[in-house]
Amino acid sequence: MKVKIKKLKDLERKITISVDVSEYDVKFDSKIKNIKTKAKIDGFRKGNVPNDVLEQRYGQSIHAEIVNELIQESYPKAISENKIRPASSPKVTIDSEDPKQPLTYSATIEVFPEIKPKFSRWTSYEEFNIEIEDNDIDLAIADILKRYGEWKDVAREAQLDDQVIIDFLGKIDGEEFEGNAAKDFKLILGSKSMIPGFEDSLIGKKPSKFKIDCKFPDDYFKKDLAGVDAEFEIDLKTVQEITEAKVDKDLFEKLQMDAKDQSEFTEEITKRMKNEVSVQEKDLTKESIYETLLKTNSFKAPSSTINEQADLMRKDALMRMGHTEENAGDDLFPIDTFMEKAEKRVKLDLLFAEMIKYFEITIKKEQIDNFIEDESKRYKDPEQYKKWIVGQQQQLEQFRMVILEEQLVEKLENVLKSKKKMIKFSELANRQV
Repeated sequence: MKVKIKKLKDLERKITISVDVSEYDVKFDSKIKNIKTKAKIDGFRKGNVPNDVLEQRYGQSIHAEIVNELIQESYPKAISENKIRPASSPKVTIDSEDPKQPLTYSATIEVFPEIKPKFSRWTSYEEFNIEIEDNDIDLAIADILKRYGEWKDVAREAQLDDQVIIDFLGKIDGEEFEGNAAKDFKLILGSKSMIPGFEDSLIGKKPSKFKIDCKFPDDYFKKDLAGVDAEFEIDLKTVQEITEAKVDKDLFEKLQMDAKDQSEFTEEITKRMKNEVSVQEKDLTKESIYETLLKTNSFKAPSSTINEQADLMRKDALMRMGHTEENAGDDLFPIDTFMEKAEKRVKLDLLFAEMIKYFEITIKKEQIDNFIEDESKRYKDPEQYKKWIVGQQQQLEQFRMVILEEQLVEKLENVLKSKKKMIKFSELANRQV
């Protein structure tokens, strides 16, 4: 077997493989002998059909079968011997299949890049510290009291932060469109859960029927509606305002909180906020570390792998909205909108794998056991959880990846330079981790 590798654009490679004719002949002879013992052809006794007759009748199908077998056998061998790491399935083109000549074919693939991790002395990642102020705690408590409060009907015009119950029917140029209608729809005014102008048009209205005009944003996730003007028929049935929850035993139970009074309630909320901040600090710092690594490690990622990742992201987005690829259509969350994030994810995954090898990070059974022990404490019956998780290989693999990432981040924090970044708790809502 002869192998030639030609570099094409970026990570594309053309692998030309020639298989010696002797390998073809051995297979052909073996298949003819096998057929000869079974073939039934008029005028000949079973097992005595001449080879030339068998070749005339079965030669074409045998030839196609052998060509396929030789490709299936030689391609993995060529990949292994030449230490090629395919990132995509091969696109095979047969260049020569003359039985009297070596079988020659070409396989075009994308390969994974060769990455040698670099750690810049000049680029620093941001180590985040989040400051909680007294006002943050007050706002958090106010938010809890609203969320656990009770909506009550009021006989007045709708105001910001009210909840309204409506029926609506939307039309574009007099025609209805997908997702244009709802009955008994609950909407909190100011939640920004509807398209621009929709909620604002309900403020100042009493229960009644009326029409409003709105425009879908230019970057709307459904391309056919982006930037389009629409008219909505509104039946505003009810206006409600929130009656805040009381700080009492009932609220403590709903929050699964071991508190007895206002003071202990505030203390527990503060503790939970600090725990949340601790997680956020780690996540933001980790994100900054990864951004720094991407800046200092420039390489191409396989487009086939990026496309696969973008497709997975789109499927996840559709699933969270209750759609599937079959009923969504191409205009709902177009694949192009996920490409940038997909490329970043793929590059980080490739860097992650190389740095695990670079730092020689391994996981011991004891670490998995400790992780499971900590996870089990979140459940009512820890022992039952620990018995159940043993058979959940996919979940165990996710635990393994979490542990690997934690160890990798620790290593990176030691080799990279950092600078402190202080932000306020109130800024978290405006950041994307």
